[in-house]
Amino acid sequence: MYLKTIFAAFCALFISATQCLLAQLTITVTSIPANTPDGATIYIAGNFNGWNPGNAANALAPNGNGTWSVTIAPAPGLVEYKFTRGSWDTVEGNETGGFMPNRQYNYTGGAASISLSILTWEDLGGGSPHTAADNVQVISEDFYMPELDRYRRIWIYLPPDYETSGKNYPVLYLQDGQNLFDAYYSFAGEWEIDESLNQLFAAGDYGAIAVGIDNGGSLRIDEYSPWINTSYGGGDGDEYAEFIVNTLKPYIDTHYRTLPGREYTGIMGSSMGGLISLYTAMQYQQVFGKAGIFSPSFWFSDECYTLTETIGKQYNMRIYLLAGGMEGYSVVPDMLMMYNTLLDSGFTTDELFYLVEPDGTHSEWFWNREFPDAYQWLFADSPTGSAQPALPINAALVYPNPAKELLHVQLQPPVQQARVQIFSAQGQNVCSKVVNQSDTIFLETLPNGIYLLQVVLDQNILYSRKLTVIH
Repeated sequence: MYLKTIFAAFCALFISATQCLLAQLTITVTSIPANTPDGATIYIAGNFNGWNPGNAANALAPNGNGTWSVTIAPAPGLVEYKFTRGSWDTVEGNETGGFMPNRQYNYTGGAASISLSILTWEDLGGGSPHTAADNVQVISEDFYMPELDRYRRIWIYLPPDYETSGKNYPVLYLQDGQNLFDAYYSFAGEWEIDESLNQLFAAGDYGAIAVGIDNGGSLRIDEYSPWINTSYGGGDGDEYAEFIVNTLKPYIDTHYRTLPGREYTGIMGSSMGGLISLYTAMQYQQVFGKAGIFSPSFWFSDECYTLTETIGKQYNMRIYLLAGGMEGYSVVPDMLMMYNTLLDSGFTTDELFYLVEPDGTHSEWFWNREFPDAYQWLFADSPTGSAQPALPINAALVYPNPAKELLHVQLQPPVQQARVQIFSAQGQNVCSKVVNQSDTIFLETLPNGIYLLQVVLDQNILYSRKLTVIH
């Protein structure tokens, strides 16, 4: 009897092991994009491995004949998956290099095999034509980020009348610059910021400058959160926010005709870009008066709620919260929690716009569609198209520079009176004075440092220079 029991147990174990061996799905990739980097490792990620994009156990092995294979052991049912080169920044794309939905296979058990091709990689594009409007420029392909000791491509959109008006403009800083203006560089679809702003301008909008900051690829998650998630990363968000405030904004304000005050300065992003945009706006309320938060990844860390409660409202602000009803179980509840947290922190219902669109998904097409409404609400209190007639730039003389205790201002005819504004590197207005044709400003209260000085008449910049103060 004892031997029969042992034999039965052995047979059951053998059958179970045999079933496990037979419960395998082999996936063969017959071709990969021609621009796949040499030596790249390709991985499969799906609902069978927790969507881990770089699990060594799920790496594809070359077969020696130009194909690659991987064998997985999923449970019977619907298998959803995608291919990556080790991270979600390097996920596969559709035929044009844009977003591709999850692949699906109905696995019924046992041994099975399928063959397929990888068409493109989102981060490398798929040969889409350039779509950026003529009034979009790349400021630099390798703009230095001293706070992170890294380099990044920076884009700028200038309103259609920028070259002819002499006006100065509100500024909106946006994350994921690859996806804002040009489908050629987009890894998941294009927001069409330039097309939308041009259309609004043609319909009577005053105009705004839009600055796009490329994400850092594999560093995106690290830079888009100041908090560390043990499963996904993070931790460089403080330095990234400091880069925008201390390096990029002063550069933009110095080299372009901006309205540098916080009431004319906004920040916007989606997903993790929404998380870092809200964080930056809350940390630097003296710099930003507007924040567009699309489909935010508040799930990444509960610290985002703690930070909001701790800092609280310090200035009036306009915050636009947007999500889609088809984004997953946590996005909408998390955003509602943040909305209530902002209310508890002192912001009023007039300062907050909360919107859930039932058909919205976590994707660029959705953010593209919703951008114009968000922009118009955020900048509803900005200048209108009824600005004063343009005056020539540099219709003022300001000296000396560098300056010590005194700064002399000489307005050029026909200007009789104007306002001098001095902004710190953080964008804070540290001096504002109405001056006559010949006037003096005392600087003894300003610490040594670099400032932005502008002489403004209504919405026109008469003079804009970097000012060095050395006592």
